Amino acid sequence: MKFHRLAISTAAFLALSSFQGFSNFAFAEEAAAAETTETVVPVAEEVAPVDAEPHKFEAEVSRILDIVVNSLYQNKDVFLRELISNASDALDKIRFLSITKPELLADKNELEIRISYDDEARTLTIADSGIGMTKEDLVNNLGTVARSGTTKFMEALQEGAADISQIGMFGVGFYSSFLVANKVTVATKHPHSDQQYIWSSVNGEDEYVIGEDPRGVTLGRGTEITLHLKDDAEEYADFGKLEQLVRHYSEFVTHPIFVRKTEEMEVPDEDEDADADATETSEEDELDVSEEEDAAEEEKPKKMKTVTTHEWVKSNADAAIWNRAKEEISDDEYQEFYKIIAKEALGANATSWSHFDAEGNINFKSLVYMPSEVPRSFMGGDLNNFRSSMKLYVRKVLISDDFELLPKYMSFVTGVVDSDDLPLNVNRETLQESKIIAIIRKKVTRKVIDMIKKFSESEMPETEDDAEDEIDEEGNVIEKEDVEKVHPYLEWYEKFQPSIKMGVIEDEANRKRLSKLIRVKTSKSDDKYISFEDYVSNMKDWQKQIYYIAGQNIKELEKSPFMEKFNEKELEVIYFTEAADEYMVSHLREFDGKKFTTITHDNIEFDDEDADLKKRRDAAYKEKFDPLIKFMNNFYGRAITRVKISHRLGSSPAIVSSGEYGQSANQERIMRAQAFAHGQDAGMMMGMKTLEINPRHPFFEKLLEVIPEDEEEKPPQEIRDAIWTLLDTALLNGGYHINEGKAFTYRMLRSIKNNLGTESFDLLPEIDPKVEEDVPPEIDEDAAGINLEDFDLDSMEEAAEEPEPVDEFAEEL
Repeated sequence: MKFHRLAISTAAFLALSSFQGFSNFAFAEEAAAAETTETVVPVAEEVAPVDAEPHKFEAEVSRILDIVVNSLYQNKDVFLRELISNASDALDKIRFLSITKPELLADKNELEIRISYDDEARTLTIADSGIGMTKEDLVNNLGTVARSGTTKFMEALQEGAADISQIGMFGVGFYSSFLVANKVTVATKHPHSDQQYIWSSVNGEDEYVIGEDPRGVTLGRGTEITLHLKDDAEEYADFGKLEQLVRHYSEFVTHPIFVRKTEEMEVPDEDEDADADATETSEEDELDVSEEEDAAEEEKPKKMKTVTTHEWVKSNADAAIWNRAKEEISDDEYQEFYKIIAKEALGANATSWSHFDAEGNINFKSLVYMPSEVPRSFMGGDLNNFRSSMKLYVRKVLISDDFELLPKYMSFVTGVVDSDDLPLNVNRETLQESKIIAIIRKKVTRKVIDMIKKFSESEMPETEDDAEDEIDEEGNVIEKEDVEKVHPYLEWYEKFQPSIKMGVIEDEANRKRLSKLIRVKTSKSDDKYISFEDYVSNMKDWQKQIYYIAGQNIKELEKSPFMEKFNEKELEVIYFTEAADEYMVSHLREFDGKKFTTITHDNIEFDDEDADLKKRRDAAYKEKFDPLIKFMNNFYGRAITRVKISHRLGSSPAIVSSGEYGQSANQERIMRAQAFAHGQDAGMMMGMKTLEINPRHPFFEKLLEVIPEDEEEKPPQEIRDAIWTLLDTALLNGGYHINEGKAFTYRMLRSIKNNLGTESFDLLPEIDPKVEEDVPPEIDEDAAGINLEDFDLDSMEEAAEEPEPVDEFAEEL
């Protein structure tokens, strides 16, 4: 089947999804110098092959179209990654084969990739000193899309005893060049071939030509691909653009990659000076030249000329650090690599890192870092919009730096994953759903959690106090105040706790592991962080639940009426002050078999009390206050769910608590803010509220006496106001919002009226001010510092009658 224009176009897009890779050889190569003698001649000019033979492209168009449908990308930058990967493949082959056949490197010892450009000719050349291709290889490898020399090489290796990995299909990756090129020319030389051949094809045509290179053997060995760039691809004939792409996609390729930098600069025209020196002058003429003329000649500016310079700049790193043995890497090297991949580090070091190799059904290498500072993207942002900082590599080739290799709550983690087993020739979306990616994500997530756990359990680092002792006037050493040291993990946790809590909420598989990383402050921790494990170890023998209370700040929670009974019993209560805390606990539910319970619920029971005594006391209080309870339930109506007698209140007359499945005051506050922000009705968010009354408080003893026996009879206004005010204060003490603000205001005004003994709210008439005559203000001489006797009024009048003389010229004007 002929490879027509449509096939060429689709193959170009297909090329974006094929990944050329590199071997994992453990050979060490010396880095080449930045300025190196040019060993590869770029094919910038038009070179026509000798005795060119035309060939038709062959491919299964239906298969190409099927792959393109699932692999369509629009990022043209990827073409350079593909061609560099192909070049690295060729270098890996020659290096591997040269182990048993050193003579293969006789024509050229360097194993490198060189990229050059010609902005005038609009060409881009990628050259390598790899295995090269024979004439038959050009037909088989570049004439089709479905076959490749790399594939056959892998098959041959699998049949032998060697263990080497190659990825990708050379033909597919090669055709990505047509995304940016109108014409592609390939010059290549294989060690087993005496000739250097040229392959050439024009974008859109269904044929290519192959012939001998008229320049002879200029490469020594290897392949050189020249792209004649399209009008909309001229940006690739630029050193800055090329170096940026190399660093982005191929920074950790094993072999050195050089980009030729071309610059124009002004230098003195030495040829002009030489011509001037060669001019002969007679002795007489020399004598006639005066000293002034000599000085003028010396000050005469030299002529300058523009020259073009070329410099080879190494653009990739020396080695991928994650492929090196851990014992060979120093902490400084780890930190330097962190600063390379963490663009937001701003010079800060990583707090911790984990370098590991995963072996089994899926093999991959990973190096992950835990930052010491919160990334800028986290500040004031939405966790759902955070982008992953992990980079995905295949054989050290960057596949994506925006890939979900970790859950969103771990977006602050920076690092790399280099896999050998990822499927190829698929688009990013398909790769994201790959089972291999799912396994990698699971393993890396566990490693990150283990890394944080190890950090939290690390010993307090020792610090040397180099400060000199201070001495007072008498010569005595002033004792320094002991400043309590804070564990580095707690400093880190202060910054990143929202992410850990979000992980407890979202990551069910790792919820228990993450809960061990949580730190909290409690009523007995003296404003210090403790873990849930610490809390459980400090629990009372009879205590079966983990108690907590949520609010806006610790000071507010310490003064809460709910804390009275717990302080009395010396029970430890966790303080939750972050918006996500209660949501986290609702997903966690328990820790080490102990259920989380908020002390603001209405069903709090204490197992240390005498059950029989409690039962009899409850019955007695119920019998005594049953009329008041019924009256208050009818009186409040839907304002409250129910009224009950409380056994945990101390000095407070009443408190409003939430039902077991109702919202706490803190949750209702957060949801109200969200509801109003979206223009919704917050009334639907009112949870089940219980008014707990203190049977020992005199208020209720008095109310029990004054409430009417007849249910239809209304109590006096003062009693009604008192009952409503009890509810309002209980709501405020419980952290809830008052339902009827205006009614509360009226009740407070009536209370003030009664306290002041005023008869009514009627306003008094307007005040009638006195009418006053206009009297000129009197001058206070002493206050103004003026003595009127010092003024000569007669002389002042004469001066007013006789004006001063005026200049005649000024008068004329």
